[in-house]
Amino acid sequence: MTSQSLALILITLGASIVNGALGYGFSSITVPLALLFLSNRVLNPALVLVEVALNTHVIWTNRRAVPAVWRRVLPVVIGLVPGVIGGTVIVSQVSPGWLKLATYLILLPLILVQAAGWRRPIQSEKSVGLLFGGGLGVLYSVTTISGPPLAVALNNQGFSKQEFRAALGVIRLAESSMTAIAYLTAGLVTASSIALVPGILPSVLVGVPIGAFVIRRVNSETFRRLCMSFDAWIVSFGISTLLRDLRIVDSYAAYNVMLAVVIVDAVLLYRFFSRPRKKDPSVQFGEG
Repeated sequence: MTSQSLALILITLGASIVNGALGYGFSSITVPLALLFLSNRVLNPALVLVEVALNTHVIWTNRRAVPAVWRRVLPVVIGLVPGVIGGTVIVSQVSPGWLKLATYLILLPLILVQAAGWRRPIQSEKSVGLLFGGGLGVLYSVTTISGPPLAVALNNQGFSKQEFRAALGVIRLAESSMTAIAYLTAGLVTASSIALVPGILPSVLVGVPIGAFVIRRVNSETFRRLCMSFDAWIVSFGISTLLRDLRIVDSYAAYNVMLAVVIVDAVLLYRFFSRPRKKDPSVQFGEG
């Protein structure tokens, strides 16, 4: 077993625990860390294949709530189709280094928005859903991450805890299945990608039940918030490293990006822990 293989197993184990606890978060933990030593073209297809199974499990676990939510999320699912196609073209054409940087730059504001607790209900779900689905399809097929924008979009829509998870599962199963088909059509599912799957699956099988066990014994909102801080630090480190590797910034000044993000997140953490704690919010999301 190589050091990269071991690192990927440990990363996906931690990400699976987060996913088991919150119902999402597998890719948003895995991708920022794994991109430090893998390219999107190798990593993405492996994660997409795993997420088809993972999202199927989420739907099965919350199957009783699916009839109550599927019509509401259908516009988003329809909008995913052109987005996934466009994102797959981007993955197949853009150079790995620049694609990594773009991934990190897209993720950072989404994570910080979640960390700041920004929430706004969508008034017209049908009209906004198609447009939102298109953007989500591009984001997912390029990065395999959709949790942050989905949490912003669904968090204040009046879903119960189980309905939220069911809505999330329906959308994410659709996007992962569509992306898997698009990747296969584009020839992006290679032997290198498939070779990663056997190392990831055991982590998922072990981590998801652990996460479901843990979340019943800790404050879910605090757990979610700490996961987001970790994400923000890793993403900012990835941006700083790539700014040097791509010679956009030729000195250690590139790490000022990470320093700035750590400072901003520290302020947000202080605000979060300073306000009164609720016993356990009915819906616990925000990260992706």
